[in-house]
Amino acid sequence: MTIPERVCVGAVVGAFGIHGEIRVKSFCSDPESIAEYDQLTDETGKKVFKLKIINPIKGGFSARISGVKYRDQAEELKGIALYVCRSEMPNLDDDEFYYSDLINLEVFDTGGIKIGKVISVNDHGAGDFLEIKAYGQKNLALLPFTKKSVPTIDLKLGRIIIDPPHGVFENNEPEEPPSPRNHLELGDE
Repeated sequence: MTIPERVCVGAVVGAFGIHGEIRVKSFCSDPESIAEYDQLTDETGKKVFKLKIINPIKGGFSARISGVKYRDQAEELKGIALYVCRSEMPNLDDDEFYYSDLINLEVFDTGGIKIGKVISVNDHGAGDFLEIKAYGQKNLALLPFTKKSVPTIDLKLGRIIIDPPHGVFENNEPEEPPSPRNHLELGDE
């Protein structure tokens, strides 16, 4: 598996004010640390940005980028993802991963059957989810990114072993509750 040389750490989500400030959303575990990187780039690595955080705001930060003085310049940056070189990223513990490293990993169940591929990693407020494109399935599956559901991640082999809860995949029907064996189990006395 090829590990990307750049990691997305945030995005410009719009202009803020009239003096060239921008709205930035940080994807870092410590959101303010996005400003500590010497060189933020666009996805291609060709455009380089130096970021200075001004204030926290709802959903991110107001910030300045060197060379941007006017609102119209700030508006042109809307939608740009901000990347850093992997070599600038902090080292992680053995059980920690950068989301970008999980994208495109093959997904297997605990029995060794190939299920699909990781499309993205999302946080919808209730915890992280792996978005998986399962082979032979029309819809994407959202799998809770927990130790129970994802017991093994092997970046060297480029694969994830999952133990999904029932109902996550179309062919994984939820279990039917057991039928009562006698009238006492129904609650009748």
